[in-house]
Amino acid sequence: MYIETVKKNMKLPKTVRILDTTLRDGEQTPGVAMTVDEKIRIAQRLDKLGVDTIEVAFPVSSPGEREVAREIHKLNLNSNVCGLARALKKDVDAAIDCDVDYIHTFIGTSPLHRKYKLKMGKEEILSKAVDTVEYIKDHGITAEFSAEDATRTEFDYLKKVYGAVEDAGVDYIDVPDTVGVMIPSSMNYLISELKKDIKVPIGVHCHDDFGLAVANSLSAVEAGAEQVHATINGLGERAGNASLEEVVMALITRYGIKMNIKTELLVSISEFVSRITGVKMPPNKAIVGDNAFAHEAGIHVHGVLQKAETYEPITPEMVGHTRRIVLGKLTGANAIKAKLDKYGIELNDQQFEKVFNQIKGLGDRGKCITDADLKSMAENVLGKAQKEIVKLEGFSVMTGDNVMPTATVKLNIDGEIKTAAKTGVGPVDAAINAIQSLMGETVDIELDEYHIEAITGGTNALAEVFVIMSDENGNRATGRSTVDDVVMASVDAVLDAINKILIER
Repeated sequence: MYIETVKKNMKLPKTVRILDTTLRDGEQTPGVAMTVDEKIRIAQRLDKLGVDTIEVAFPVSSPGEREVAREIHKLNLNSNVCGLARALKKDVDAAIDCDVDYIHTFIGTSPLHRKYKLKMGKEEILSKAVDTVEYIKDHGITAEFSAEDATRTEFDYLKKVYGAVEDAGVDYIDVPDTVGVMIPSSMNYLISELKKDIKVPIGVHCHDDFGLAVANSLSAVEAGAEQVHATINGLGERAGNASLEEVVMALITRYGIKMNIKTELLVSISEFVSRITGVKMPPNKAIVGDNAFAHEAGIHVHGVLQKAETYEPITPEMVGHTRRIVLGKLTGANAIKAKLDKYGIELNDQQFEKVFNQIKGLGDRGKCITDADLKSMAENVLGKAQKEIVKLEGFSVMTGDNVMPTATVKLNIDGEIKTAAKTGVGPVDAAINAIQSLMGETVDIELDEYHIEAITGGTNALAEVFVIMSDENGNRATGRSTVDDVVMASVDAVLDAINKILIER
């Protein structure tokens, strides 16, 4: 409701265009290099996503870049195919030779760029900008002009440059925050002032050096900017660019602006670009991160299960994501019951309490419980012997290099406490030998089969142990246990099978 109040004072455009520069600025991410085929596949996905313009290459920079531009042009995409060019005739000619329908040209305008990079005066830079735009337009190609480092350029000079290229016929003007130095209020001010004189559509190209690229882009739109440059996953030089998925979802859902983007494809293209570039997204990445719609805290989970909007600003389906209920030490009973219902597992109160306590205990030890872990624990509880004739009172193992594995086991056998210590080829074998020696006085039980499996990856994965045991009368029973200690899981599974046999006898 607060947004609606402040929107009344904004100069929001009816629609905002997206110029995606993943294939150009995004590839400038340190350590990222894409092949021609990979760029083509990303371009095809960007086109399906619905971006208005795809900046595909910097053609003059290499034969490979020119090949990319040519091959993508041949695809006849709905999106404009844009090539980047400095304010130099040879750069523009390289782009024209690739048959692109849109050229983005630029030249530095700030004092720093004039003095140290270009070594040119204001008038020479202004002349080059105008000449380049006119040259592009003479070839019937859409022209966009960027005053590089605009946000550190004197305002009067910046306005003069933009006014001159507008008179030269430029189609779009871009305001680059080249080193990400703006804050939202200053970006809003700059765009508002430029809009007073500039009539062609204005866009922004924001870098994320201070983590403000998305905020600055949105602030520019609030002031009337009609186009935003962005990259998938915020890839780009140094700290990257404005993240396309964040900009788009904010504009659509917070500002109510119409766009051509098919938002349900955002997660899939994010994951695709991440695989191609090798740049893995942090799990807490907004919109597309693994945890963007994940919930663990009991209060949050309870709210989401009752009404998703209590703890989710948008539905995960809107961006092609899925909701996850993560189990851990903060998980409430409602979350666990919801997951068990989903898998068709019914537990009585006593059985549920065992699973609930096991999850809490594992969470306190730093373990996150996966769905596979939960199912295994629940199935383990469901399959337990209904009565414990033999109970574990305690055990310890000793093992190591040049040490004979030894296990000491204390059992409560029908009310009588017994202890035994045995050796084995390993700690599990030693523990089972100790149990069998104690049970030998009551019933002769043999281990027929033993299976162990890690439920998930990692050294802290839960161990699922399954055993089959039999007695001298031919009675057989299975035992199962799922805990985070291999020896404990083995002991528990063996005792489970023993109790089932004893109940049958």
